[in-house]
Amino acid sequence: MSRRVVRQSKFRHVFGQAAKADQTYEDIRVSKVTWDSSFCAVNPKFLAIIVEAGGGGTFIVLPLAKTGRVDKNYPLVTGHTAPVLDIDWCPHNDNVIASASDDTTVMVWQIPDYTPVRNITEPIITLEGHSKRVGILSWHPTARNVLLSAGGDNVIIIWNVGTGEVLLSLDDMHPDVIHSVCWNSNGSLLATTCKDKTLRIIDPRKGQVVAERARPHEGARPLRAVFTADGKLLSTGFSRMSERQVALWDPNNFEEPVALQEMDTSNGVLLPFYDPDSSIIYLCGKGDSSIRYFEITDEPPFVHYLNTFSSKEPQRGMGFMPKRGLDVSKCEIARFYKLHERKCEPIIMTVPRKSDLFQDDLYPDTPGPEAALEAEEWLSGQDAEPVLISLRDGYVPPKHRELRVTKRNILDARPPSGPRRSQSASDAPLSQHSLETLLEEVKALRERVQAQEQRITALENMLCELVDGTD
Repeated sequence: MSRRVVRQSKFRHVFGQAAKADQTYEDIRVSKVTWDSSFCAVNPKFLAIIVEAGGGGTFIVLPLAKTGRVDKNYPLVTGHTAPVLDIDWCPHNDNVIASASDDTTVMVWQIPDYTPVRNITEPIITLEGHSKRVGILSWHPTARNVLLSAGGDNVIIIWNVGTGEVLLSLDDMHPDVIHSVCWNSNGSLLATTCKDKTLRIIDPRKGQVVAERARPHEGARPLRAVFTADGKLLSTGFSRMSERQVALWDPNNFEEPVALQEMDTSNGVLLPFYDPDSSIIYLCGKGDSSIRYFEITDEPPFVHYLNTFSSKEPQRGMGFMPKRGLDVSKCEIARFYKLHERKCEPIIMTVPRKSDLFQDDLYPDTPGPEAALEAEEWLSGQDAEPVLISLRDGYVPPKHRELRVTKRNILDARPPSGPRRSQSASDAPLSQHSLETLLEEVKALRERVQAQEQRITALENMLCELVDGTD
């Protein structure tokens, strides 16, 4: 008589647990916009949530430690003239967040480490290039200041946030509305899903589709797709009978899925959150009250169901903490920020272990906050894997780093119009004397700017102390 062998896995007993009441964020009016984004973004310093706003687009940014009831007058980030549809923290600077809106613009914001006294209304830069609503944002995983946006105009634009320039515009690849966009681990490829029910893999720098699969799921509802660590694709969608499905694909053979699992008949779109370190995929349905999670391995059936975290209230959206923001001393392998109608509740996923020592097998080196490439290097064709850090001693976020935008002067780049005239005395090369004078002026200006910056920093510190004192 054959005995059934239970599959060995260190993640078989992962369990989810909602945070205690005093660790939640109360009295937040979560946005009611009907858009299938997560409405929430989180990093080791801040929690950002898209909130209801009368006439315009607004989101709130809270320091992670500021739990409890949120004051109704707490400063917001306001600048868009229509609802905000997506927000995304920069992976290389924990104080920088991008927001996309129904007003066709993308704005990039610098969030200070101290609590601001009034609303933040001035973005570092506004990116204008889409002709319809912008609903998807995604920062490049390894190149500094590279941001992707996708809009209702069926166009994907890749920006250099450091200069405000468009690096690439992919405008003839999608015949209909784009539902999701995901970078692979080194940012050389994109996976997109579209209303035309096609899953595409795109090389953005060559501007071509390298592989595609029509109707990876037969149903009519929106698809989602994410890359796995080994370059496979994991998609979520619906069967013809409206059952929710998750499928694993090998891009080198798009004919048949490597694995396909059916789950239930709910109509909420499944948002996939993938952890490359543990190779676990978490599926959170909008309007569901559960999180299902699966382990992806090289052994059949390849996608192994682990467990389901269930709670009473449905989720309006979900934030997913990067690995460096987790508590390694408690064997925490994932943390979600679940949005209710009026609050945000952390949900902690833990592997039960008896030892208090650092668990090497649970925490391989993970992407840190340093960029591996500059925007120009990536655009020229270079690729680099993320710069990894160890979590052995925990992770301490670096202090406030400012994003400086240096817009190129487009007037200097324009060729002169009209017929060329002969060189006059005023066009002659600068003399050595005037060059030295100019250099002196530049040096003096630099010193004045530095002095002003020091003054601003001192004033900000005084303001911070005053605000702390009033608390």
